[in-house]
Amino acid sequence: MLLNLSKRIASDGEGASKFVTVQVKNCKTQEDAKKIAFSIANSPLVKTAIAGCDPNWGRIVMAIGKTDVDIDVNKLNIKLGHIKIIEKGQLLKTYVEDDATVYMKEEKKIDIIVDINLGKKEFTAFTMDLTKKYIEINASYRT
Repeated sequence: MLLNLSKRIASDGEGASKFVTVQVKNCKTQEDAKKIAFSIANSPLVKTAIAGCDPNWGRIVMAIGKTDVDIDVNKLNIKLGHIKIIEKGQLLKTYVEDDATVYMKEEKKIDIIVDINLGKKEFTAFTMDLTKKYIEINASYRT
C-alpha cells in the first residue's frame, strides 16, 4: 500500500507528463545505491531531459558522478527501458539515440536502470519529469 501511494504521489505532480523509475543495482551498500538513485531522480537536468524526450545519458552519468560514492566507471552499465546505452563504462556501438528518443516519446513510464557492478545492494527511487507546465503552476501561486 505504501509503495503504491509513493508511486501515485510522484506521478500526480502538477504538470508532470512522465513517471520515472530509477533503479540502481549491484552497489557495495544500500546507502550507496540510495545516494545514486536520489541524485539521478532529483537532478533538474535529468528531469528536464526526460520532459523533452531527450535521452541525454550524459546527465545521468553527471548525476552519478556528483555523489560521493566510489564507483569503477569501467563496470558501469546504463539502460533506458530495454535500451542498453552504456556497458562497462563505454557507449555501446549498437546504441541508436533515435530508438531511445522514440521510447521516451511513446512511454508515459520511463525506466532508468543503472548497474554499478560492485556488490549486491540496490535501491529504487520514483520521480517525475520537470516540465514547463510544472514550473508555471508552481511559480503562479503562493502558499
